[in-house]
Amino acid sequence: MTGHTPRLSGAGLTLAYDKRVIAEDLSVEIPVGSFTVIIGPNACGKSTLLRALSRLLKPAAGTVLLDGRDVHSQPTRTVARTLGLLPQSSTAPDGITVAELVARGRYPHQSILRRWSAEDEQVVQESMLSTGVADLADRQVDELSGGQRQRVWLAMALAQQTPLLLLDEPTTYLDIAHQIEVLDLCAELHERQGRTLVAVLHDLNHAARYATHLIAMRAGRVARSGQPSDVLTAELVEEVFGLPCRVIDDPETGTPLVIPAARRSTSASV
Repeated sequence: MTGHTPRLSGAGLTLAYDKRVIAEDLSVEIPVGSFTVIIGPNACGKSTLLRALSRLLKPAAGTVLLDGRDVHSQPTRTVARTLGLLPQSSTAPDGITVAELVARGRYPHQSILRRWSAEDEQVVQESMLSTGVADLADRQVDELSGGQRQRVWLAMALAQQTPLLLLDEPTTYLDIAHQIEVLDLCAELHERQGRTLVAVLHDLNHAARYATHLIAMRAGRVARSGQPSDVLTAELVEEVFGLPCRVIDDPETGTPLVIPAARRSTSASV
C-alpha cells in the first residue's frame, strides 16, 4: 500500500553542474511504500534527480524534502539512518575486503554509546548472503569483477537498513541472470520489508515488471508518472525515446511489454 504523503519529494528543482543546467522547475513525489522506477533516455536527468533526492547534489533552486524537512537542513547521520544510496559508480578504498566494505553500511547506527554489536554482525552477514557475496567476504573488492563489485555495494546499502533506498542503475555490469536476481531482491525488500525503493533503470520491460510507480523523464522534465500500465504506452515510448513500438501484456506477469517495431524486413530472400 502506498501512502498519500510522500516521505521524499522535490519541488521546483533546478539541478545543475556548475553553469550547465540539467533540469528546471522539476517536481516529483515518491509514494510511501512504492517501488518507484525512473526511466528516460540518456542525459535526460534521471541520475541527476536521484543525486538531488539523496542529498549528493544541492539544487540551485527548489527544495528536496525528507519527512517534511529540507534534506540539507538535517544532520548527515540522521539522513543516513533514513535514506540509503547505491550510486551508479563507486570506488572502494585500496585493500578493503568485501566484509569490511559491507560493514560500513552499519556506520550510521554507531555512536559513542552504541558500538559494534552482534546485531550489526548479523545484518552484515544477512546482507552478504542475500546478494550472493558471502563467499567473497575475505576477498579484496578491487580484485572482483564488475558484477561482483556491484552486488557488494548493494550489500552495503542493504546493511544500512534504511526505510528509503535509492539505486542508480543497480543492474549495471550484471548479466541477465544476475539482473533478475538483483531486481527480485529489490522487489522482496519492497514487498516483505515495506521499504520504499527508488531506482533508475534503462530496461523498460524490467521497469514495467518491477515498479509499482513509474516516472518517465525527458529533457529534464517529468513526461508522465503513475502506474506502469498508465505510463508505459506506445505513444509515450515514441514521444520520450523516439522508438516506434507496440506495447502488449507480458505473458508472465501481465505488465506492459515493449516490443520495438522492426526496422528491416526479416523475411528470407529466395
